[in-house]
Parts: sequence; C-alpha cells; structure tokens
Amino acid sequence: MVLDYDAIGARIKEARFRRDNMSQERLAELAGLSTTHTSHIETGNTKVSLPALVKIANALEVSLDELVCDSIIKAKAVFEGELARTISDCDELEIRVITDMAKTLKTSMRRRLGE
Repeated sequence: MVLDYDAIGARIKEARFRRDNMSQERLAELAGLSTTHTSHIETGNTKVSLPALVKIANALEVSLDELVCDSIIKAKAVFEGELARTISDCDELEIRVITDMAKTLKTSMRRRLGE
C-alpha cells in the first residue's frame, strides 16, 4: 500500500488545531524539526520519514496510527474516534438526524456492495 502523504499532512494539521490551535512553529519546536520542514510535511510536499512522524505524533500527543490511518487497513478504532469527536458538540436533533443518515447510508452501501 502506498502512503498518502497529503492525508498524513492534513491529519497532522487537524491534530495541531485540536491542540489549542498550536502553531506550526510550536509543533516544529516540540518535534525538533524546522518550521519549513514541518510546513512541507503538512502540505504533503515532502515524504515524511518514520522518525520525524514519531516525533510529530509525540509532540501532538496522538498515536501514530491516528496520523497514518488513511494508509492502513486496520484503522476502524481511529475512524470511530474521529466520528465521536465530530458529533461530540451536536445537540439532540443533530444526533438524531446524523444517526438516521448513517443508518440509511449503511443500508444503501451494503445493498449496493451485495449486488
């Protein structure tokens, strides 16, 4: 499987924003990387090395699989957590609508994939 460096960069950026809107400069400092290199990683303009990715994950206090979940097969728990975070600020009506939509989508997907 090929690593999706754009998706990895986007997930790093998302995790950085979740950390009190941490700046790129602060992430670079905590990870021991240059700001330029960190910027290139976030935009997917460079192939991030495993050591750099581990430093970034540690600086952001996230798991490595959270950053690379788009490129790995066994990532269900990561996506379940992402879904939980996405709906955590929803009110009761929003939760009901999202639940109905998810059930309908799941049924439709399974029906189409079963054909």
